[in-house]
Amino acid sequence: MKQGKLPHELLASLLGRLPARDPRVIVGPRVGEDAAAVRVGDGLIVAGMDPITFATDLIGWYAVHVNANDIAVMGAEPKWFLAALLLPEDATEEDVVSIFDQLVEACEELGIAPIGGHTEVTSSVERPVLVGCMLGETDPKRLVTTDGACSGDAIILCGAVAIEGTAILAREMAELLRRNGMGEEAVARARDFLFDPGISVVAAARAAAEVGVTAMHDPTEGGLATGLLELALASKVGLEIEAERIPVLPLTREVCGRLGVDPLGLIASGALLMTVRPEGVDGVLRALEELGREAAVIGRALPESEGLSLVVEGKRQPLPRFTRDEVARLFDESDERE
Repeated sequence: MKQGKLPHELLASLLGRLPARDPRVIVGPRVGEDAAAVRVGDGLIVAGMDPITFATDLIGWYAVHVNANDIAVMGAEPKWFLAALLLPEDATEEDVVSIFDQLVEACEELGIAPIGGHTEVTSSVERPVLVGCMLGETDPKRLVTTDGACSGDAIILCGAVAIEGTAILAREMAELLRRNGMGEEAVARARDFLFDPGISVVAAARAAAEVGVTAMHDPTEGGLATGLLELALASKVGLEIEAERIPVLPLTREVCGRLGVDPLGLIASGALLMTVRPEGVDGVLRALEELGREAAVIGRALPESEGLSLVVEGKRQPLPRFTRDEVARLFDESDERE
């Protein structure tokens, strides 16, 4: 198999073989869902897990933020974090200290308590791999899932697409970008996309959930296109997306253009997908604006029979599908050339 997520069909088949769930599991494993939710007493514990594999620097910082995003889009507050850190044999003590410092800094930023995990040096990896597990809590009435979208809902995207992907490419392939004509200042600005505009959607998800949404999703690996597909599969709806309404920052376009990458298939932490009833759109957009976050209505949900389409210059075409993230594709092609 090549790098990236398992095919949705295979994953759905595997999940369908899992044994019957504990009745306290309100949201269990299913394609497109960002985290699980388990009833504990009168509340819900929400749990999510994500690895950091594409990036080699700042992986501790990445891990906290991307896992916190998965909890926040469920309408929960991220509270506790565990990390499993696998290190190659050539890792140094300074490497380990740096990753732990990143974890601590990111947890402090979000008010999260690191509560445990595992560390190991192993010949099984050639570069550091960090798998994070985030726990959060929420009231059952505030729970938001990916399967709540209905035909007629507006589709809102908060933030621009491929923020994380832009930063990863600028950090991991800076030399190739320079050889392809990108200036040093532009590469540096793209690297800093991790922090400005930033990849956290915790505050935005909190504000949107407070006003009222039918579904939220954190598009990550596979980009916005894959996030839309996962939302549609979970909610059993069709989608019509207006290409011209999708916000893509100029620097992202430049990075993607110089590397031959499609921003719609590029890892997209920093963007927040949500569906909203038509009468609630203005309220959600206003709440996000008050937070200082830009958001746009990029399309609408349709009956499932309508399928998934992208409208480009007034013409409908199938929404592109990416069998793996554009970062993974680019990494594989780079390895093959070497």
